[in-house]
Amino acid sequence: MKRLVILGFGGYGKTIEDVVLSGKLFDEIIFLDDKSTDERVAGKCTDYVNFIDENTWFYPAFGNNNLRVEWIQIFNGAGAQVATIIHSSAYVSKNALVEKGCAVLPQAVINTTAKVKTGCIINFGAVVDHDVVIEKGVHLCINSVVKAYNRIAPFAKIEAGQVIFNNTFVMEQ
Repeated sequence: MKRLVILGFGGYGKTIEDVVLSGKLFDEIIFLDDKSTDERVAGKCTDYVNFIDENTWFYPAFGNNNLRVEWIQIFNGAGAQVATIIHSSAYVSKNALVEKGCAVLPQAVINTTAKVKTGCIINFGAVVDHDVVIEKGVHLCINSVVKAYNRIAPFAKIEAGQVIFNNTFVMEQ
């Protein structure tokens, strides 16, 4: 039985739950959160250590880009498995790279030779065009577009509907 422990019971945590349930990606979902008193929350975020086993994956569902990546590093250091969540309606090219701890939400596109590094959110309908590098911890908001030959800086947030035109951010050679 595969289970997912989601850190964060806010809007983003519930979004991840919805994506996971719609795709039947895991058999069980557990929430941990430091502030919520909701009955569905099984404990504090630091309680994640009590759930580490070979059938459990972890996802830090925090809108704060830095915090999301920090938690991925904590999971890695503890030997916990970090989930990558990709909705079935998203298009991810077989020639693209999506690193662990990312969420690719419904109808998002990651085109050929694109690289999406650790802990990114590629939100509903967002597009990552060919030959783009999305550095760690980036959040591409709903319907944003990053056109070809761009490198988006670590922890950046591209707002909803924003278009980053070709070669706006110089690619490293």
